[in-house]
Amino acid sequence: MHVTVLSPEQINRIDEASLSILQRTGILLPHPDMLSRFADAGAQVDFAAQRVRIPADLVKRCRQSAGKTYTLYGRDLAKKAEFGVGKRNYNSIGGEAMWVDGIAQPRRFPCLQDVANATRLADALPQITIAGAMADPHELPVGWRCVAVMAEMLRNTTKPITFFYRDRKSAEFLNEMVIALRGDAQRAEQYPVCYPFLEPISPLRFPFDGVDLLYETAKLNLPVPIGPMAQMGVSAPMSLAATAAIENAEILAGLCITQLIRTGMPVCYGGICHAFDMRTTQMIFSGPEQAIFGVAMTQMGKHYGLPVYINVGLTDSKRPDAQAGLEAGVTLALGAAAGADIFGHLGICGVDQAASLDMLILQHEIIRYVESCMRNLDYSDDAIPLDLIDEVGPGGTFIDSEHTARRFREELFIPEIFDRQFFQAWLDGGAVDTEQRCVELRLRLLREHEVDHIPTELDREFTRIVQAAQRSL
Repeated sequence: MHVTVLSPEQINRIDEASLSILQRTGILLPHPDMLSRFADAGAQVDFAAQRVRIPADLVKRCRQSAGKTYTLYGRDLAKKAEFGVGKRNYNSIGGEAMWVDGIAQPRRFPCLQDVANATRLADALPQITIAGAMADPHELPVGWRCVAVMAEMLRNTTKPITFFYRDRKSAEFLNEMVIALRGDAQRAEQYPVCYPFLEPISPLRFPFDGVDLLYETAKLNLPVPIGPMAQMGVSAPMSLAATAAIENAEILAGLCITQLIRTGMPVCYGGICHAFDMRTTQMIFSGPEQAIFGVAMTQMGKHYGLPVYINVGLTDSKRPDAQAGLEAGVTLALGAAAGADIFGHLGICGVDQAASLDMLILQHEIIRYVESCMRNLDYSDDAIPLDLIDEVGPGGTFIDSEHTARRFREELFIPEIFDRQFFQAWLDGGAVDTEQRCVELRLRLLREHEVDHIPTELDREFTRIVQAAQRSL
C-alpha cells in the first residue's frame, strides 16, 4: 500500500522552488555564531540584518552529511522508536498550555500531576511509541520547567519520551539527566531517550533559543526533528504548492543549521504545514488539505532520504466525536500509506487549544484500526487451507473448525472502544456512545496500569538535578 499526490516532476518543482527561496530570499537568523558558520561555509550573510542566503551546493552538502536513521530508547531499552528504517511511530503531544479534564468541561492551566498522568497513560497504550508530556505545567517557573517535566516523565514510563526543550541553559541539566539515566555520556549518546524539536517560525525565520540549545544537545548527538508550521494564506502563499515549497525551504535551512553545529547529526523531516481558515481565523488541523500536505511532505522528505514527521491523525474537534474520528482516521490512514515515520502530536483537543486524555484514547483506537489496515497479509498454506476447504465442502461452515479458533484473533481487528453489539444488547447496556467508552477506558487504565519503578538512587539523582536547575535557572 503506497499513496502519492506528487509526480516526480512536481517533487523536482518544489525542490527547485525551495532552493531558489533560500538563495534569493534567504532566512532570518538572529544567532551571531551561526551566522559566522554559514559565512564560513559559503553562504551570503548580512550580519547587520541577520539575513542568510543559502546556496544550493551548501544545502546539498548538508543534506548528504545528515544522519538519516536513528533510534530513541526508553528507560527500558527494549522499548524503542526506530526512524528511517520503514517503521511507523506514534507520539502524544509534547506539551499544551491548557488542559481539559473531561469531555466538554472548561479548560484550565495544567500542572505537573497532569504530566505524570499523561505519561502513565501513554505507557499503558501499546501503540504509543513515544510518550509525550501533553501538559506544560503552569505552576512551575518557565526557566527550569522542562527539567522537572523530564524527570516526572522518566518516573512514569519506560518508553522514549518527548517534551519541549526551552533553551541552552536548561538543556545542560537535561543532558545531565540523560547521562544519569544511562550511566555515562557514551551510553547517553548511544541510547537517546528524547530529542529537541527545532521549529522555524514561518515564513523563513529561526528563533535564537531553538537554534542555540542545539549546541548543547549536539554534545550527545541527539536527533533533531525540524518542523515549521507554515500556514497557507498567512505565513505562506495561498496555494498548496507554494506552502509546501516554503515549508520545504525552512526544513532544508534547519538541516543546514544542524550540520553546521555537528556534521552527521541525525535529523527528521518535519513536514507539518497547515492551511488557515479565513472564517474562524485559526489554523486548520485536519481538513482535506492536511491529508494532501501529509502525503506530499512525506514524498518530499523521502525524496531526500530522510525520516519524516507529519501532522496527521489530528482533529479540529474539541471532543472525541464523529468529526474527530473522521478527521483523525482519514488523515492518519493516508499519511501511514504514504510511508511517514511518525505521526502526531496526538492528544490535542482542537487546534492547540488544550490537551485531552480522552482524545488520546480515541486516537489510539484509530491507530489500531489503521495499523490493522496496513498489516502484511499471510498467503501461506495455513492461511489458504485447501484440505480444510475440501473437508468442509460446499454448503458447510468453518465456524467450528480448529483453524478458525486458532487464527481469528490474528486475522480480525478486535476493537477496544468501537461498538459492534446487537442493537438490543447495546440498548440494554445503557446505549453508551464512543465518547463515554473513551472516558471509561481512560479511567480504568489510570486506575490499573502500573509502571516499572525507577531505582531509588536514580530517582534521588533526578531530584538533585531538578533542584540544581531550580537554583540555577
